[in-house]
Amino acid sequence: MRLNANREKLTRWLGIIGISCVSAILTVIVMRLTDKTEATGPLYPDYVYQATISDDLFSGRIQQEFTSAAPTNFTLAASIATPGVVSILARVGGSSLWDRSKLAQSTGSGVIISPDGYIITNHHVVENSDDIRVTLNDKKEYSAKMVGSDPSTDLALIKINSRDLPFLIFGNSDSLQIGEWVLAVGNPFRLESTVTAGIVSAKGRNINILNADYPIESFIQTDAVVNPGNSGGALVNSLGELIGINTAIITQSGKYEGYSFAVPSNLAQKVIYDLMEFGKVQRGLLGVSIANVTDELAKDLGLKHVSGVHVLRVSPGGSASESGLIRNDVIQTVNGVNVKTVPELQEIVGRYRPGDKLSIDFFRNGSLLNTSITLKNPNITNLAEIGFELRDLTKEEKREIGKNGVLVVSIYKGSKIEKTNMDPGFVITKVNDAAVETVEQVMEAIRKSDKRIVLEGTYKKFPGPYYYAFAVE
Repeated sequence: MRLNANREKLTRWLGIIGISCVSAILTVIVMRLTDKTEATGPLYPDYVYQATISDDLFSGRIQQEFTSAAPTNFTLAASIATPGVVSILARVGGSSLWDRSKLAQSTGSGVIISPDGYIITNHHVVENSDDIRVTLNDKKEYSAKMVGSDPSTDLALIKINSRDLPFLIFGNSDSLQIGEWVLAVGNPFRLESTVTAGIVSAKGRNINILNADYPIESFIQTDAVVNPGNSGGALVNSLGELIGINTAIITQSGKYEGYSFAVPSNLAQKVIYDLMEFGKVQRGLLGVSIANVTDELAKDLGLKHVSGVHVLRVSPGGSASESGLIRNDVIQTVNGVNVKTVPELQEIVGRYRPGDKLSIDFFRNGSLLNTSITLKNPNITNLAEIGFELRDLTKEEKREIGKNGVLVVSIYKGSKIEKTNMDPGFVITKVNDAAVETVEQVMEAIRKSDKRIVLEGTYKKFPGPYYYAFAVE
């Protein structure tokens, strides 16, 4: 009896131990199989998360790194961007109750770029307007004044009288990648503070929409939904940085049909700063006619790759001509930046002012050469024999300085003017005691002088007066 009882106890204990062992083994196996770290690594600048899979089932410890796209959560970018985007109502033909029969108006969007009320928008939104009304995201309304406008990029700058406004920070549009998520923020169909999302589908896109002298079309193309009323609004990246100004759509119906286009922020910044300082854009030109390089042309010119911009013609006396560029040269880089298409070259050059020097690599007869080009403005008069370039003052500059005069844009090294120690930015108000208001008057006064010329004038930040003299040979 006792022996049977002991056997029963032993059998029962062995069963319990066996079940426990099996359970433990299964638990270990399940834990091993599911032992994978969660993909929650740090956010890197290229918006990629780092993660690691570990596996101890094999001999040793194996680590495999992989990347996964950042989560498509745009709440942060939207919260940053929407307070800085405004609604614009621009009236043309009169703004009083007595002339409503003549009244026309356009609506659009704008982006606050400074806490003291500077707002960037599209030229076509405020063109020829007599009255500009701005409504902020918090419903406050302001009357805005025009600072300046540039049809060649379809950009304009307006200003409201306010302080401590929310504003957007410019991002670097050059770093924008094809396939990167972006947000369009604006007021389509007067639906205030509308946010749509899409990806960058192309860069440097020319759609031949701008009807202006020396147009620059190097648009960011996206599939973010943009409609009438979005013009002048913000295109932002996932960090809420301003990387473009929404400008156009391709459509047969007048509404969004798949693609929208924005002016890159790097170009917009240059245009806006020019408008702030001069009231108009200081456009520097290469003085060339150009075209994209084709596969056939690349073979004819001995290029290894289909890249660069083909020089079709060089304007006599222009910047390119003076630097030594000739017909059939192929421009490869500008200040170290590769250029593959005409829009890319136009955008890069468009970021510089007259008088700025560019380093250009170009292909000629099987060799890669380099030259330095000093940009010129078609509105600037070049007095090379004396050594400076001049232009008329804008109305805004005349009000700011309080005087009429002619602006010295650039000074040539080794010239008579440089030896006088004059600096660019000097405003000539008199030549040999005779008041001048235009470049033509300065040129005429210099031609009439046969011995010594004295230039009297001022600087914007240093009222003066200052005097510079040189001899006429």
